[in-house]
Amino acid sequence: MLYEKASAKINLTLDVLHKRPDGFHEVEMIMTTVDLADRIWLRSTEDGKITIKTSQRFVPNDRRNLAYRAAELLKNRFQITAGVEITLEKSIPVAAGLAGGSSDAAATLRGLNRLWKLGLGMDELADLGGQIGSDVSFCVHGGTALATGRGEVIEKLPAPPNCWVILAKPAISVSTADIYGNLEVSNLVHPPTITMIEALENGDYTKMCHALGNALEPITMNLHPQVVVLKEQMKKFGADAVLMSGSGPTVFGLVKHESRVSRIYNGLKGFCPEVHVVRMMGERHVLD
Repeated sequence: MLYEKASAKINLTLDVLHKRPDGFHEVEMIMTTVDLADRIWLRSTEDGKITIKTSQRFVPNDRRNLAYRAAELLKNRFQITAGVEITLEKSIPVAAGLAGGSSDAAATLRGLNRLWKLGLGMDELADLGGQIGSDVSFCVHGGTALATGRGEVIEKLPAPPNCWVILAKPAISVSTADIYGNLEVSNLVHPPTITMIEALENGDYTKMCHALGNALEPITMNLHPQVVVLKEQMKKFGADAVLMSGSGPTVFGLVKHESRVSRIYNGLKGFCPEVHVVRMMGERHVLD
């Protein structure tokens, strides 16, 4: 049996440029992994089947699960006759804008590459991940990166300056498809992607805070006012900068000074069911 860690991500920026001829949207986003993670165990079986086991009832155990699709893709591509039992221990909130499902798929790709001795490099795994979902390529590598195309073109960036990250997910789930369905590119406010890259390259915490931006945020907030309230509360409790991650509804706050962390955490726990205090990881995954 093999073990892989599947780390959550947050978006420091998320921009949507235009709709592509293939129906996807052209995006430009800067993402970084944080130390909130699902745990994945992979065990080879002789029945040839892909089996998903999880303790959470609302996590699908069929093709709707991206980890299942990752295993299916490798089985078909490399004509693997063995089966695999995938056990998911979930810590990343579901449908939260934190790429939990995508990271599970990426961890499955990395793990099965070892279990089935496929000998693939990280770039090859990331290319395969792009066939599963838009965030999977990034999650294969982890670390900090600029993602373009529909999210599958990955360019490594320096790790963000050290700080605390407080994640808070309200008791709602958001469909990414619904958010993009309500999107009008001509009305979007585009975040300063170049400024964020400069902040990361210079290790400038203040500039990073000012450059945070998510073009999808107003759309999600219009559909889910709870996100507006959560952002306002996090600012009130003392976060240096606050942004929604992905298509939401998770909101994160950046905090430089540890003395403020407990106050913000305790204040949010009063009305938000899922609150996590994490750090940004910075380093990319490596193959064993």
